[in-house]
Amino acid sequence: MGRLRTGRRAALSVAGRAFGRSEGTSTPAGYIARVNSPVFNNDFTAGYGAVERVAPGIRRVLAHNPSKYSAWGTGTYLIGGDAAHGGPGGPVAVVDPGPDLESHHEALERALDGEVVAAILITHTHADHSPASKRLAERTGAPRYGFGPHPFDTDELARADAANDADLPDGADTAEHGEAHSDLDFMPDVVLGHGDIVGPSRHPGATWRFEALHTPGHLSNHLCFAELERGALFSGDHVMGWSTTVVSPPAGDMAAYLASLELLLERPEHVYYPTHGPAIIDPVPFVRSLIDHRRERDRQLLSLLAERGEQSVAELVEVIYTTVRAE
Repeated sequence: MGRLRTGRRAALSVAGRAFGRSEGTSTPAGYIARVNSPVFNNDFTAGYGAVERVAPGIRRVLAHNPSKYSAWGTGTYLIGGDAAHGGPGGPVAVVDPGPDLESHHEALERALDGEVVAAILITHTHADHSPASKRLAERTGAPRYGFGPHPFDTDELARADAANDADLPDGADTAEHGEAHSDLDFMPDVVLGHGDIVGPSRHPGATWRFEALHTPGHLSNHLCFAELERGALFSGDHVMGWSTTVVSPPAGDMAAYLASLELLLERPEHVYYPTHGPAIIDPVPFVRSLIDHRRERDRQLLSLLAERGEQSVAELVEVIYTTVRAE
């Protein structure tokens, strides 16, 4: 592992790479003060394969792929339809079909129960978000919407995926630990750019209208989807209520992540639905706390580099992340 010199790029690199850790309870002994952390919500009950009606016209089906990256698992959202249970009717939009697990394919088929799927929306191409879209599209004929395939060299990503395999339990299924892998085979049927709309103009009868927001950082092709009829944001992995977001090079970029968080501060949505974990109510103060937390880490890192000079990432992590245990 290389050594880092003083500079903002160095700080962002460390903050982005110290992700394989979770909150501990120890008190820091060094001179680095503990930063103020966002208040996370882990009040979530996993009911794998069941249909959960999280709000009028919004259902969630949870895949059985829990991990340290995906928490309880991938939540696939079904928006619209559901007329038999008081929903708005019309065609359904599916956000993040999830991993290529047979149990999840079967759960989605039961949940939809013959309803018309008009659109499949992909927040990004990690293996716990997009792979199930291929089979769902083949079965329903619905187009897949996304920012695009991964723009980085596939060989580079394959090497990164192989390195991540070292952190997985022996015999672990990639589909069950998808945040450690990219879906290099994904290609959207319809490429979306920032500000593009998917709604009734494309799909007559739809009771939903999504605005695509390009939010790189966690992954360069990450999109959030603002559902304009309901004031909701499907935030993928860009903002999660249970934990901070993994931002890991080469595909992740901390500067882009922070800029994408800033983008959300002026948005009107009053609730976020992350793909992992519970909804985030009154999200703007929470987003601001995420930004403040990362900026404070930047200041810590720059201060330490200024005092000590060259340091490896491992050395910086050991000094600064004193309240976080390695896993």
